[in-house]
Amino acid sequence: MTEEEIQVIGDKIVGVLKTIYDPEIPVDIYELGLIYDVFVNEKNDAKILMTLTSPNCPVAESLPIEIEDKVKSLKEINTAEVEITFDPTWTQDMMSDEAKLELGML
Repeated sequence: MTEEEIQVIGDKIVGVLKTIYDPEIPVDIYELGLIYDVFVNEKNDAKILMTLTSPNCPVAESLPIEIEDKVKSLKEINTAEVEITFDPTWTQDMMSDEAKLELGML
């Protein structure tokens, strides 16, 4: 698979991530800065490294499953795995300008 093909698949994954919203904040998880990295290997397996707004987030159990299911729905993806990390800890500074504008922070 070429770099370009991997980039196209990565962009499709990001598109899917932008359809998933934090239940407490009316902004998608990508613009919130919860997604740290997206990896796709030559077997079209995806791994998403992400965080939560807090370790006690009410969707800590369900959100990774929702992400995996939606990413796996892409025809190019064989498997999807979400890894949660709290290093670095999420802060509001990680939000995109679009998210900050949506939340009245700009």
